[in-house]
Amino acid sequence: MRRIWVIAPADSTKKESWEKTWEYDLNNNVIAIGWGEMGDVSSFNENQLKDKIDKTFPECKTGTKTLFFNSVWNFLHNIQIDDIVIARRGTKRIAAIGKVTGTAFYNLEKAWERMPYREKNPYPYFISVEWISDKKDIVFDKIVFSMVTIYEINEEKYEALINGRDEPSGKTKVDEIDHDIVNKTEFIMEKYLEEFIISNFNKIFPKNIKLIEDEEGNVLNQYPTDVGVIDILAQDTKTKAYIIIELKKGKESDKVVGQTLRYMGWIKENLATEGEEVKGIIICKEADTKLKYAVSMIKDISIKYYEIDFRIRD
Repeated sequence: MRRIWVIAPADSTKKESWEKTWEYDLNNNVIAIGWGEMGDVSSFNENQLKDKIDKTFPECKTGTKTLFFNSVWNFLHNIQIDDIVIARRGTKRIAAIGKVTGTAFYNLEKAWERMPYREKNPYPYFISVEWISDKKDIVFDKIVFSMVTIYEINEEKYEALINGRDEPSGKTKVDEIDHDIVNKTEFIMEKYLEEFIISNFNKIFPKNIKLIEDEEGNVLNQYPTDVGVIDILAQDTKTKAYIIIELKKGKESDKVVGQTLRYMGWIKENLATEGEEVKGIIICKEADTKLKYAVSMIKDISIKYYEIDFRIRD
């Protein structure tokens, strides 16, 4: 059974280098990733690769090394012939979609041809890909990709993306979680509240709490992960802790707590490095006894309440 992989082939913020690198990939039917500092590790087993990462990046924390390992191991061993590759440009754009035609290989000479402008550490790990001519340069209005270098998505998500949608066919955000909503009025109200929070973030939260942006400056709200979509992702600039902000949106207390914990676990494993905590904030309209008791046993989740004040003046 084929698997579908999202891969970032280059730094999308450097326009000129991106264009040159991507032209090479299209012309040569390949895609590549970095970590060339380690040399050729394509034949290493899991323990050997972990040991190599430890020795090559001693200054990096455990969480970062885990991210490195997952990316390199997936690329070298888990991507197989006939799998699908989505080359992403930033978090809102598909550069191209292709089918894998060969297993991963290491080629330093080819890496320098691909990125001659790079002073050191080009991307030496390659996979051969047959790029599909009519599936290129698909742009979305909102963030559809995570910032992780390489990760897997499911068929349903893939079908939506190749047809230019950010959600599976026949589903909207409301439809997707409709069975979880017990208060639809609250759900609709808090969708607008999310936009208000983002627009007034610096007035609502302390100065050390900042919205996280991707490499192109897009605020990470409605941030996609393979376990769901995070409402708002922020970070404490003092402690470096990631902060997941979830609006209750009419859902039952147990479900919104479970959802927040799930997102916190994903961030801990995929983005946070060692020593970087992950915290959650649940925002709701009024006191909820069930929610209060549930959160009281979880030290890293807090509750905040909002008020709406409508006034009509002459």
